[in-house]
Amino acid sequence: MNYHNRTFRIVNNSDNSDTSSETTFHYKQEGNILTSSYSGGNIVSGHLLGIVDENGNINMRYHHVNKDGEIMTGLCRSTPEILQDGRIRLHEEWRWTNGDQSSGKSTIEEIV
Repeated sequence: MNYHNRTFRIVNNSDNSDTSSETTFHYKQEGNILTSSYSGGNIVSGHLLGIVDENGNINMRYHHVNKDGEIMTGLCRSTPEILQDGRIRLHEEWRWTNGDQSSGKSTIEEIV
């Protein structure tokens, strides 16, 4: 699976997340290396770096600056689902690596 030049938006999220339906993720991929910039809602600027396996699963690390001026960091594992219309939905399990180090789940979907 290749995520290059795909854009995603949150469709549901745990309450302890900084992201929202206003957050947009712009994915790039070279080989199995995935990068993304993201912003919107409570996120001023963010980036992620990940590795895509042969099944399209993504193991990633992320960091961002939120509107409170905090630098937040975490890790995430995303599992893809192909929707009937061909778009990708990612089911994500994540954990903060700073702050309260809590965990959560998110679902993001490709927007076209």
